[in-house]
Amino acid sequence: MLGEKEAMVVEVKPFGVHGVTYYDVTMEFADRTVERAGLGPEGVPHGLRPGEPVLANRAANMVISLRRP
Repeated sequence: MLGEKEAMVVEVKPFGVHGVTYYDVTMEFADRTVERAGLGPEGVPHGLRPGEPVLANRAANMVISLRRP
């Protein structure tokens, strides 16, 4: 199952692993569900901040990347 869903960023927490910055991103969807995703640098728009709208790319009911609308 592939798809895209609109969401609002609630929190962005960067963390490093072996010199690479990854992100724990919490987002809220229109139906008020909240989901957290651990994403690599290629899956998060540069400078992403809480309060921004995003399009969450999903595969098998998991968020695999985010992009700005």
